[in-house]
Amino acid sequence: MDEAEASERLWREHVRRRVTTEQDRATLARLIEYDADPFEVELYELAADPRTLFIDRAQRRRAGQHERRVRRLKGRHRRAEG
Repeated sequence: MDEAEASERLWREHVRRRVTTEQDRATLARLIEYDADPFEVELYELAADPRTLFIDRAQRRRAGQHERRVRRLKGRHRRAEG
């Protein structure tokens, strides 16, 4: 595995493990209800931004598509050998 493949694998793992933007937004909303700190409000606004939501969903979709493609190719390879 070369450096680019290793970097991509780490990125995909990070994307799949991290909390979704929707979850961040919900958590920040509860925090703001309790204590509306200006920094927390700014973080909530960033998490609620449609572009942020779109990017998060696109990254998760891309990581999932790649994982499915790798599984499908491994399955084809096993069938060809068997």
